[in-house]
Amino acid sequence: MAISSILRLSALPKVPPSLPLLNPLSSSVAPRSRAPRMLPRALSSHNLMAIQASVLDLLRTSPPTWSSAIASNALIFLLGSPLLVSGLSFPGIGASFLLGTLTWRAFGPPGFLLVAAYFIIGTVATKVKISQKEAMGVAEKRRGRRGPGSVIGSSAAGCVCALLSVYGVGGVAYAQLWKLGFVASFCTKLSDTVSSEIGKAYGKTTYLVTNFKVVPRGTEGAVSAEGTVAGLLAAVLLASIGYFMGEVMQ
Repeated sequence: MAISSILRLSALPKVPPSLPLLNPLSSSVAPRSRAPRMLPRALSSHNLMAIQASVLDLLRTSPPTWSSAIASNALIFLLGSPLLVSGLSFPGIGASFLLGTLTWRAFGPPGFLLVAAYFIIGTVATKVKISQKEAMGVAEKRRGRRGPGSVIGSSAAGCVCALLSVYGVGGVAYAQLWKLGFVASFCTKLSDTVSSEIGKAYGKTTYLVTNFKVVPRGTEGAVSAEGTVAGLLAAVLLASIGYFMGEVMQ
């Protein structure tokens, strides 16, 4: 029986090697072509260059639009995030982004740079002798990192001027007036911030403005000669920046 079974199996027809599905030695998967892989890379590179060109055109838009203002602020805030985090809380950064977008839309890059200079000078003044201010209990909260309330309060008058400029209230005759008011509002606020922070750090004698009574440093409403001089110089500096950038005309 075993011999007859072997003879029957040997008599079966052999599988021809030309049939790939039946031949275990043949490969059932055809080699992939590399062309489909190279094509998406070429397309993505082309798309990237097109997006880059579109973004650059958007940033160069003159006069500024809301789209260019948002794109410019997003890029600047991304690059300057370490500096922003050192001077603002995260909600404060959000409020500053709205302020920067409005400023760029109203007055373009010069107006934005003026606000950036205001922020840098004010932050430096706030950080001066911050440990001493904290020990005295007169330092700003969060080690000088200002929140949205401070941002809105500092920029309220400037935002009003920016909105009046965006919507052309008063026409061309008032355009320069809104720009001047914008610069003056930030110069005034910077003078207040610097005089207060420098007075807390270096003021030798502080007086109440209402009755000229001598009070401790950091007292609400108190002024000092050191802080007053520093605030005046800061306002002149910021006004000079606005003048050289064309925000203040002769």
